[in-house]
Parts: sequence; structure tokens; C-alpha cells
Amino acid sequence: MSAPQFDVDAFLSQPLTARVATAGPTVRPTWFLWEDGAFWILTGPWARLPGHVRADPAIALVVDVCEVGTGLVRQVIARGRAEVLPFDVPRGRRKLSRYLGTDEAAWDARFRHYLLDDPAERGTVWLRLRPDSLVAKDLSYSV
Repeated sequence: MSAPQFDVDAFLSQPLTARVATAGPTVRPTWFLWEDGAFWILTGPWARLPGHVRADPAIALVVDVCEVGTGLVRQVIARGRAEVLPFDVPRGRRKLSRYLGTDEAAWDARFRHYLLDDPAERGTVWLRLRPDSLVAKDLSYSV
């Protein structure tokens, strides 16, 4: 892994959108949680992502920002082999609250279900990527 040009953990703790690429090629946007040196993505039978990963676990993921008004341009590109793991509610709560806020009563009902329903019955799982390669670049410019 290359030496980062900015605080990668702070960057990845923001509620940004990642794009995940799987064999096919298929690319999809997704919310994520960066925790314990891994990207955690909530998924399940309603999506094709678990099937793609089970068929070929090699994936790439990018998280980036490009703010034309300020000149802030940063990117994190990760590659590795993803795993499909059982869902746990505490991690799910941490992931969803970073995007939706801490007031779960204000969340859209479809997001509350992940925390209230039986994950095994619903089919909710985690896709976890512990990157083999992680490159962080600051391409910012002056405006």
C-alpha cells in the first residue's frame, strides 16, 4: 500500500458513496462502513452483488470527492477479494447512522427493517473487502 497523502481513515469516515466493480464488468454505487481496515457493504438477495462476489470474489472499489468550487479532489482506490459474511445489527446500526443520522425513528422504514428483522430470514449479509491494495491520492488544485 502506498503512503497516503491525507488522513485516509478520516476521509473514509465521511458518509460518501463508493462504487464497487465486480466481474462482468458491473459497477454499482453503494454506502459503506470503513471499519477494522475493511469496507463493509450491506447487501442481500434483493441485489446481484452477493452472487457476483460468490462467483468471483475479485473486486475493486473507489471512493472519491471532486469539489469544483474548492478544488478538493481526493480518491481512495481499493482492490482485493471480497467475502460474504453474516450480518450483525450493531455494525449495521453504525453504518446506517452515518448516512441517515442517529434518530432511527426518522429513518425511512426500509432502512429500519435491517435492524429489526431477522437478518437470516431477510437474507441480509455483509460484503467485506479487506484490501490487498489501497491507493489514496490527493489531486486537489487551487481555485
